[in-house]
Amino acid sequence: MSFVQIIDCKTSRIEDLNRLMDQWVEQTKGKRTATHSIVGKDRSDASHVVEIVEFPSYDVAMRNSQLPETDRIFREMVALCDEMPTFTDLDVVRDEALYKANARRLLDMLANEPELALLDEIIAEGYHDHDPTNEQDVIGMDAVRREVEMWRGGFDFAFTVDDQIAEGDRVCTRWTWRGTHTGDFMGIQPTGMDVSMTGTVIHRCRDDGKIVEGWWQYDLLGLMGQLGAVEA
Repeated sequence: MSFVQIIDCKTSRIEDLNRLMDQWVEQTKGKRTATHSIVGKDRSDASHVVEIVEFPSYDVAMRNSQLPETDRIFREMVALCDEMPTFTDLDVVRDEALYKANARRLLDMLANEPELALLDEIIAEGYHDHDPTNEQDVIGMDAVRREVEMWRGGFDFAFTVDDQIAEGDRVCTRWTWRGTHTGDFMGIQPTGMDVSMTGTVIHRCRDDGKIVEGWWQYDLLGLMGQLGAVEA
């Protein structure tokens, strides 16, 4: 589960505080584990400053806090503040931007990741895949890998994301798939043809961003027509 820390402080030395934050980023380069950071100033109180820092998990954030550079910067930050800063620790229970990023990353991994075992970084164990072109749903990581290997055995391919919409725990991605027919696919011997098709997939994500379910729709009939397996 991703983690966010909110640092709330009052200071009349905002420019000095900004320079201190820049030093922190530079001095912890390669060590700091924050994935995103935002500093905001209260419109109704110019001395009220809030920093929002995002980490992959609470444990990762705690490792970041134990860096000697972090301890030193914190003491200097306290010296710049009018009063002791306060910290709020939040476990993220919904992050639509993360869900969209993982949906895009999954499409890239399906095409390009040589180590299929790494799919479990973004797909949950027990993942349930709904594909109307399959007689049975694909359930579990082993079944997912077999499905990917079937497509890779027939094509060198890549996805282009054309559009994405996220709402709640669902992400809808409209994509274009382009490939070269380099191997046997559904009994069709390799033709060397360049082919393409369009489709959409809706993914359901859990709190930590891992994908637990997918519903696919794509133009397989059009693809088979391009390969000469059915009449245009």
